This record gives sequence, structure tokens and C-alpha cells, in this order.
Amino acid sequence: MSRLTLRLPETLHRQLEDQARQENVSLNQYLVYALTRYASSPYIVTPVSEQDVQQQRVDYQLFRNSLRRGTPEEIRAALDEAEPIAPEPDLDPELVERLRYRINEAKESYQVANTDK
Repeated sequence: MSRLTLRLPETLHRQLEDQARQENVSLNQYLVYALTRYASSPYIVTPVSEQDVQQQRVDYQLFRNSLRRGTPEEIRAALDEAEPIAPEPDLDPELVERLRYRINEAKESYQVANTDK
């Protein structure tokens, strides 16, 4: 058997001790197990064929197309049901106001885009 001295950050040390305790083993046993598992699992990167990449793109596009967009009325009804929450305390009022402005701008352009159809 070999001996190894290892310096660990306190937080990592505590985390490893907790995990060893959960497994009902010593920290040494847990570390040997974890290192063995890590060292024995091969890290292999395999290339993906161009055909697979194209199929993934097609599948993704089909998925996106299958998602239904709500009508403005449905979106408004869903937003009306949402419980209002206060902005995070770290956000300054100016930033909140700018966000509200941008959201209202987006709403208006969405409404204009949907009335053109």
C-alpha cells in the first residue's frame, strides 16, 4: 500500500466526509472507492456522423414546430392566474422600470405582428 498526503479545501473535505458517512465507510475507503471508479471509467469521445447531426437538427425542428403558441388571450389569462411577486431586493428601481419598459415594448410589437396576419 502507498501513502498519499493530499491538501483539500475545507469545504471539499467536509463534503467528502459527509458522503463517506452516508455510505457508512471511512473517508479513506470512500476516497479509494471514488478514485478507483474515476480511474476505471474510460473517457472516450466518439465522433458523431454528419448524418446523425442532420437527423438531430431535423428532430429538433420538428419538436419546435410541435410546440403550440398561445393566443394573446390565452397568454393574458395565464398571466392573470400567476401570483404576483415583488422584485428581488437587490434590483434597483431603475433597472426594474427599464425591464418593465422592455416587456411592454415586446408586448406591443407582438400585438402588431399578430394583427398583420
